[in-house]
Amino acid sequence: MKRFWSLCLLMSTLIITDQLSKGAIQTSFYYGETLPVIKGFFSLAYVKNTGAAFGFGANGPEWFRQIFFLGLPVLFCGWIFWLLIKTLKGPFYISLAYALIIAGATGNLIDRFSLGYVVDFLMFYWKEEANHFPAFNVADSCITIAAGLLIIDFFQQLKEKKSLENNAPDTISKS
Repeated sequence: MKRFWSLCLLMSTLIITDQLSKGAIQTSFYYGETLPVIKGFFSLAYVKNTGAAFGFGANGPEWFRQIFFLGLPVLFCGWIFWLLIKTLKGPFYISLAYALIIAGATGNLIDRFSLGYVVDFLMFYWKEEANHFPAFNVADSCITIAAGLLIIDFFQQLKEKKSLENNAPDTISKS
């Protein structure tokens, strides 16, 4: 149970950090404003994302957006929470990945339910802002780190499976 409560504390901290950082951007910037932090590389910006990652589905019909950006993520969070509970006694990084996904999804869902869009503000680019990677936020970062952990787990399981297959005794009997 100690791991569960530690992960709950982490999720709460990340959700609060996400919401406070988005609130700071909303109160300090006007929509569309950017502030270079590291010239030629990083700016803070106030961006409204009505779609999913990279703005996918932003121009879809309202019924589509309600289902795919509000309904399904809530169901998905419930499923991920169930996976988190299931993995508490397994490797820590798997439980951590699920906790990060829940925190990130919750942070963005709060925006979607309260604002109708997600506030993004971290913008990386090379030399000119016009060449920027899509803006993102703390919640998106949590989900990205979790995806990395799950990819590492996938390859770790492949490696273990291959090792077991290579070390398994030959079961074919000779006649």
